[in-house]
Amino acid sequence: MADAIGIAGTGLTVHRKWLDAISDNIANINTAEPMSGSAFQARYVAVQAGAGTSGVYVTGAAYGSAEGRVTYDPENPVADAEGYVRMPDIDLGSQMGALIMAQRGYQANAAVVDRAQDAYEAALKIGAS
Repeated sequence: MADAIGIAGTGLTVHRKWLDAISDNIANINTAEPMSGSAFQARYVAVQAGAGTSGVYVTGAAYGSAEGRVTYDPENPVADAEGYVRMPDIDLGSQMGALIMAQRGYQANAAVVDRAQDAYEAALKIGAS
């Protein structure tokens, strides 16, 4: 049972970091940068399975294109003389899909921790009787 709690705990951490990355991407989806600079780069979490029953771990992050999308927006304060800005190359639909998956994964791992804890407490009560 302790393995179940430990493995689910690593899953909670991974899904929390995934949720953090997605929320950062969504929050910056409309961040315009001047053409001379780099666009906001979407962040993606890199994950690897641990050995045996040690769970999963975040090994780093991967980043999207710094080139972004060139968008015509002459009203934007950072637009160049021709009216162009760099926008992040982030698809809101795919981010929302990933957000739902990360949220469900977090909920599933939290449920495993709760159920394993209940089973552990029940085993302790049986042993005490």
